[in-house]
Amino acid sequence: MNNEKKITSIALQTIHIEAEAIQNLTQSINSDFCQAVDAIFKSKGRLIVAGIGKSAIVAQKVVATLNSTGTPAIFMHAADAIHGDLGVIRPEDIVLCISKSGETPEIKVLIPLLQNLGNLLIGMVSMLESTLGQQAQFVLHTPITKEADPNNLAPTTSTTAQMVMGDALATSLLALRGFTPADFAQFHPGGALGKQLYLRVENLYPNNAQPIVKLNDNIEKIILEMTSKRLGMTVVLDEAENIKGVITDGDLRRMLERRSKLEGLHAREIMSANPKVIEQSAMAVEALGIMRNASITQLIVVNEGRYVGIIHLHDLIREGLI
Repeated sequence: MNNEKKITSIALQTIHIEAEAIQNLTQSINSDFCQAVDAIFKSKGRLIVAGIGKSAIVAQKVVATLNSTGTPAIFMHAADAIHGDLGVIRPEDIVLCISKSGETPEIKVLIPLLQNLGNLLIGMVSMLESTLGQQAQFVLHTPITKEADPNNLAPTTSTTAQMVMGDALATSLLALRGFTPADFAQFHPGGALGKQLYLRVENLYPNNAQPIVKLNDNIEKIILEMTSKRLGMTVVLDEAENIKGVITDGDLRRMLERRSKLEGLHAREIMSANPKVIEQSAMAVEALGIMRNASITQLIVVNEGRYVGIIHLHDLIREGLI
């Protein structure tokens, strides 16, 4: 490819420029940053995040991250704010304005309006000497030396720095709130991620049959039970209903390799002892881990050691965990 060398050079240069900008952000984790985080954490209102242009897109991402990690936030477009959307701001809310230059007309008009409302103003800005940098009570400084594009025009490095600073803000608040995986699941109930955090074995196994044979049941009954229950396996119990083993299609095939005739065989002679089990209250993703590690497709479900059902790999696939 004729352009391969040029493409590689530009791409690597972009990565290096943006990586340096991110590294420089460590100097911005200062007193202003800590006070801003503390103010948001202690606030009884919401965080209103405003921006214009590409910074508005970053603001929307910051809002999404904050909402999903326990900090109530609302996006407000800076242009719309001066045409009626200021009404969304409540007295107890804090406003975060995101701008590279801190001098865009919409931001400059918005600042005195916010000051008149009396809300705490936090600025995320590259230029400390800008109007936003000077007027905000706290500044989240996102300095850059240049944008990553060859013309130093397209918002690239600046928006990357803003995104990273937004993540630093959100994760700091998350830590202060003691946000747990259970909390995360509450805000992410949809999709595979949410299901990994809340879906339990007991939510899945009741839809499956519960194949059972006893230690002395013959091969005919074993095959009939496995065929009728359509799980390719059966659990073997003793007379006291204790789990003694499991018989799978594979166990039957291996028995056929050893013996030409199966007449007279009983469950105790075919079963695999000490089968893998999982408590019904366990997370579904834990069941998936056991299946993967043991290279099996079914798992016996127990309630305080007593057999209650079967969870199958297909249950986990159907729920999108794989």
